[in-house]
Amino acid sequence: MSYRTRAPLAWVTGAAALVLVGCQTSTTTSTIPAQAVRAVPDPEAPRLAAVETTRFAMPRREEEVLGATQVLFARYEDTFSAIARQYNLGLEEMRAANPGVDHWIPGEGTPIFLPTQVVLPDAPREGIVLNTATMRLFHFSDEGVTTHPIGIGRVGWETPIGSGTVTSKAHDPAWYVPASIRKEHAELGDPLPAVVPPGPDNPLGTRAIGLSLPGYLIHGTNKPAGVGMRVSHGCVRLYPEDVEALFDRVAVGTAVHIVNQPVLAGWNDGQLFLEVHPPLEEDGRDLLAEADRVIAQALGRGGESYRVIDRSIVERIVEERRGMPFPVLIPTPSPTLFLASVRVIENTTPVPGAETTVQAQPEDRSVLD
Repeated sequence: MSYRTRAPLAWVTGAAALVLVGCQTSTTTSTIPAQAVRAVPDPEAPRLAAVETTRFAMPRREEEVLGATQVLFARYEDTFSAIARQYNLGLEEMRAANPGVDHWIPGEGTPIFLPTQVVLPDAPREGIVLNTATMRLFHFSDEGVTTHPIGIGRVGWETPIGSGTVTSKAHDPAWYVPASIRKEHAELGDPLPAVVPPGPDNPLGTRAIGLSLPGYLIHGTNKPAGVGMRVSHGCVRLYPEDVEALFDRVAVGTAVHIVNQPVLAGWNDGQLFLEVHPPLEEDGRDLLAEADRVIAQALGRGGESYRVIDRSIVERIVEERRGMPFPVLIPTPSPTLFLASVRVIENTTPVPGAETTVQAQPEDRSVLD
């Protein structure tokens, strides 16, 4: 590794880290009293308005992180699916960020972390960028950057990695069902017609964006519970409201880049953040080695290869794979203390009425294309 690491540093008064700068040494001391830091979000904290989660100004070249991590306290009616859609998140993002919390019944007063801060993928900042590992789409334009959660292809029907362009746009598309998908459904006792017309039974939803990658689309859905999961036959699925907004913003010829990057590192206000997601099932890469690689690259981009990384925190972030950016430069709080200090927001998740249709569970095949 080209960067220097150090044993864990306690986030308490008087803790010091030795920082190497060429042939010089200097001491950095934390000034935060241990007793001033909570280990969990304060349930009595004032509830603030949520920060923006979808639209951002075009970041400067050196800006590599968007948004901010937030936390809300669940009501007894809340589910992860409802919270996710309200705050521009996917289900798997919510589950990774909140390990051990029941996604159907989180429980009254349970703190729910919202992974609404993201490190930008290592890809050209142009057109549409899709990261299959994080199940998130970015659209770069003269007006700025927008980001949305996506559903992607499940095992055996993987969304392809590569670059291309937008080749077509269709409003209220018909679905011409490929023979391979008709065969699969027939074997499951769920036969499909050759063509599914526009309407509530069409899995493409109300908008479809064709790609130069043959046979693949970015489209809406009639089953929004599947957004943020591996549920499709390779196409990219968005919430209905998101695909409608994206459809209006993109033109034929727009560049499209699809990457698979479960480990990301980027700079924000002078701090280096590391974000690690659970890899796709078929991805066998060494995530710790990948973290070393992307951190070294980020230090090089920032011209700060002399900075000291807390190795124990890097290892913890890789082990937990919570899909949220955490600071890694010494001195830095542990991930637990970092999350205890994030913005506490008002819970504005809509309360379902008695007439609300219950969404399909993630394990239910009804969310699949």
